Amino acid sequence: MTITRRDAIASLAVFAELLASAGQAEAQGTQPTPAAPAQPPVFVQSLPNVSLDGWEVTVSHVDYPPGRVGNAHHHAGFVLAYVLQGSVVTKVSGQGPEKTYNVGQMFYEQPGATHEVSRNASQTQPARLLAMIFARKGSTLTTQGHA
Repeated sequence: MTITRRDAIASLAVFAELLASAGQAEAQGTQPTPAAPAQPPVFVQSLPNVSLDGWEVTVSHVDYPPGRVGNAHHHAGFVLAYVLQGSVVTKVSGQGPEKTYNVGQMFYEQPGATHEVSRNASQTQPARLLAMIFARKGSTLTTQGHA
């Protein structure tokens, strides 16, 4: 089965909407409700001009205990990350100064970029990301150090 870039983007949009709805319901202690009027997108990002033929997406949780500081690293393809819990400070090469992302926000790492700063914004509260790494099948997904 071949997935087109358009199909991948549509799937991610639905996935992000489900995550946002589930997170809001969990925070309120309720079950999700029927569809509400359309809301603005959580995140919009142009993607690299790549054929996804022979690629796969790997989705993982990344836990940040209080005060955790990650090492500089890069990925084999591109990454979409969604903050599930807490706040994360990140800086990706070529994307300006470091920025803090909170629950419900997303960020993007372009192919070949170095994730220069990756840390929990809090010394007392945990943080958690959902990282979606798009890369060629069989690639080493994460490599420590600069690209």
